[in-house]
Amino acid sequence: MTIIIQIIVLVLLAPLIQGVIKNTKGRLQSRRGPGYCQPYFDFIKFLKKDQVVSPTVSWIFHFAPYIYFATAIGAAALVPTVFTASGIPFDNLFILVYLLAVGRFFLAAASLDAGSSFGGMGGSREMFISVLVEPALMITIFTVAFNANSTVLSTMASTAANTAISFSTVLAAFAFMIITVAETGRIPVDNPDTHLELTMVHEGMVLEYSGRPVGLIFWASAIKQLVFILLLVNLFIPWSIPGFDSAPMAAAGMGIKVVAVAVVLACIESSTNKIRLFRVPGLMVAAGCLSLLAIVAQ
Repeated sequence: MTIIIQIIVLVLLAPLIQGVIKNTKGRLQSRRGPGYCQPYFDFIKFLKKDQVVSPTVSWIFHFAPYIYFATAIGAAALVPTVFTASGIPFDNLFILVYLLAVGRFFLAAASLDAGSSFGGMGGSREMFISVLVEPALMITIFTVAFNANSTVLSTMASTAANTAISFSTVLAAFAFMIITVAETGRIPVDNPDTHLELTMVHEGMVLEYSGRPVGLIFWASAIKQLVFILLLVNLFIPWSIPGFDSAPMAAAGMGIKVVAVAVVLACIESSTNKIRLFRVPGLMVAAGCLSLLAIVAQ
């Protein structure tokens, strides 16, 4: 039952976090910015629209948005929160990583299936970035897994919460922040608000979709973004806020930290430009080196 509650809460809150990032970016750029609930209105708009589909596409194009959405929900069920503090079945690090990889694979395959040059370009760029991000992601999370002597996410979160702040933890947190930026398709790795040929990655991959499927893809991306923020909060900055000891207050404290990370992401996006695609490997190498230093410093 707690798993179902967690899934419902995370699925419903994911667009709100997206709205916090967009609103904060607008304020930092000296404009009003969209409202916090604007992503909900956008999703509802997409769900009401009809879709236009090329007659040449296969079943992969039709089912990819639903598989992508289902894998995002599966990831939301596995990530440790106050709802599943004692752990749930199969909440293993490898299951989470490869569950997200399945969704990414089908979305990239669908972009090639449509036969569009923009879709193929976006799909190939997405897979190129994923090849760079996944090793850095595994090394970074291993800094916590080595300390917990386990790859079970709830055990890792519990161990991290009972570990004092150290130089190793700070390095690992910086590395995971870089990976979160890359995995969620944000500046400087990707620009989620553009349709320019030279800059788009994720947007190019889903350019052939319309109506309900594109709404599901954007909602799944928001859920995936919240999952990575929760991993950052629970594995790398898990310490409770003083006075937030009870379960409801712990949930409130976690919400404050999630919003704080969302604001930091907005600040990163507003203070830097999108880098060239061929400079992304250097960014991932930096994250990997920070993680290795974190392991050595333990």
